[in-house]
Amino acid sequence: MKKYILSSLAVLSAVTLFTSCNDMLDTDPRVTELTAATFPGKPGDVEALNAATYSIMNTLGGGDQSGILNNPFYWWSLMSDDCYGSGGLQDNVAKSLHHFTTASANQYEQDFILLYGGISRANNQIETIDNVEWTEAQKAQRNQLLGEGYFMRGLYYMWLSQLYGDVPLITSTVITDEMQQQVSAEEFIYPQIISDFVSAKNLMKPERANGSGHADKYAAEAFIARAWMFWAGFYKKVADLSTGDATINLVEQEGCQGGTLSKAQVVEGLKDIVSTGGYKLCEDFRSLWQYSNSLLWDEAHDNADGTGNLEGTHAYDFIADMKRENCFDQPGMGNGNTEEIFQIQFMNASKWAIGGTYNNPRMYSNYLSCFWGLRNGATNDNGRRHKTYPFNQGWGQGTPSCNIWDDWTDAERSGGYTDLRKKATLIDLDNELEAYTYEKDDNEESGYAVKKYADVNLDACAADNDSWWSKCEGYSSSSLDNKQQGDHFEDYYLMRYADVLLMLSELTGDVQYMNQVQARAGVPLTTSYSLKALQDERRWEFALEGLRFNDMRRWSGIDSGESSYAAKALEAQKGKMIVCYGQKGAKIPMAHMTCSWAKRYADTNGFLPKPQAQITLMVDKMQQNPGWDEKASASEYTYKVLY
Repeated sequence: MKKYILSSLAVLSAVTLFTSCNDMLDTDPRVTELTAATFPGKPGDVEALNAATYSIMNTLGGGDQSGILNNPFYWWSLMSDDCYGSGGLQDNVAKSLHHFTTASANQYEQDFILLYGGISRANNQIETIDNVEWTEAQKAQRNQLLGEGYFMRGLYYMWLSQLYGDVPLITSTVITDEMQQQVSAEEFIYPQIISDFVSAKNLMKPERANGSGHADKYAAEAFIARAWMFWAGFYKKVADLSTGDATINLVEQEGCQGGTLSKAQVVEGLKDIVSTGGYKLCEDFRSLWQYSNSLLWDEAHDNADGTGNLEGTHAYDFIADMKRENCFDQPGMGNGNTEEIFQIQFMNASKWAIGGTYNNPRMYSNYLSCFWGLRNGATNDNGRRHKTYPFNQGWGQGTPSCNIWDDWTDAERSGGYTDLRKKATLIDLDNELEAYTYEKDDNEESGYAVKKYADVNLDACAADNDSWWSKCEGYSSSSLDNKQQGDHFEDYYLMRYADVLLMLSELTGDVQYMNQVQARAGVPLTTSYSLKALQDERRWEFALEGLRFNDMRRWSGIDSGESSYAAKALEAQKGKMIVCYGQKGAKIPMAHMTCSWAKRYADTNGFLPKPQAQITLMVDKMQQNPGWDEKASASEYTYKVLY
């Protein structure tokens, strides 16, 4: 079996590298033993800077601070119509996100700090790269590392601006007074984001990173498209990009000559990925997710054909019809698969303790698997294998909404087909896990759970909560002190080839690209392009991968009010019947905790509040976002206990 428990970046938990705070923004401190005059001094030093820049992604993807996972895509899932906040009565951060409210002034500060920390590291990497005396033979290495620095700065700024809107644009380690001033994301930040991706594309080697965890030219081309499409849709209000266009000004810097970027150039980059990238969709959609691993497949087949005779063995029928060579842990599948363009990787070194902002020991584990795991406690014993096989326990926060299941089922019914992806994405608790019972403090339970990223158990595991990863080559438990929270090593996908294909269809109106994704899913092919068909296809393909919320925003446009696509989709959650306090037979209608989802979305445009501590630190240079400020009704944005 291929070794999956590793990270080629080996995220440097002990390395805290240069950033300059200038008394603004809470970022990681400067190391006193090193100075910009002496470091970096050799190519290996720049490699270390590069790894530290990437490591912010691991803290976002694996860190748990203030009772919430820091992964922005998890936050966006909670803010979409595809998830509820759910969890236990005490899990107010998840429910705050889902209801566009806040229980404290600095509740969403962690990602603000982490993303500026990543930007600061990228700035240092870009600025100091020529401290090294590169030889002509090392020029390609130098350009690749510089390109990766630009790529990561663009990525962190894209996430930061999509979360918090207009923020300071800091492109140097020496922070001037002008840089500390909040600027327009539309006019200044997005031009810089896309310019950084253009620089990355032009500087990096014309070859694939091949699942190494590093960015490459193709990742840059794909993220140019994602960033431009959000800018054009949300800020320029081009709802249908198959017929509309917008031109953005670029910033002149190494690798980017300035000028402008239009839709045609975005399309050209995506077509380059298709024609020269060598990516392809996995044959089976289930190959992307760890529940399709060959160990579980073997158990199902041992049980099905009467061999093995393991006491208590279950047959997980959902993957029994897969080809074994398409299982998650087989060559070309799972981590490092043929459609994975960019991802967060994890490794076998996580610990239970909550550490510092940048050195959180949970950063090596894909903690999303824990947050989305099935809730368990002493009352119901859901962690026992007979209750939840083949899935493991977790926090049960961010459960799928009734809306995603109901809307998907309606689409299947009206089209006369069955979409494999629905049951490949969602666990139907009542029908798949008949022994499962709700916890007495559960709330906002829909009857569904997340199958993508769900941790998996085996009958072959020694203990009920041991993950299947413990049976993989390369696994060592010596570094872990809590397996239920530490043994999660599935890559978090940031860009899949399926997204390249769907972006191409959306930009060109050519259904041939969308048809490839549909053919893999086994659903009827779209013959005539429509934005509605594209919107549905993106929702089904990327359900619970964190893309839905920003898709809804760009299809709505800024300041679009309560009648926008996003506002209406969110408001459709109202009245859905949910389980609270574990009372499965006494469901209650879903309601917004203060006013309505449509109003909260319209008031905020989908942005979170900037942390008050950071606004105070900036001394009138940064302002609170609409919907969270003194002009808004505090009773509408303040968390309220519903249950």
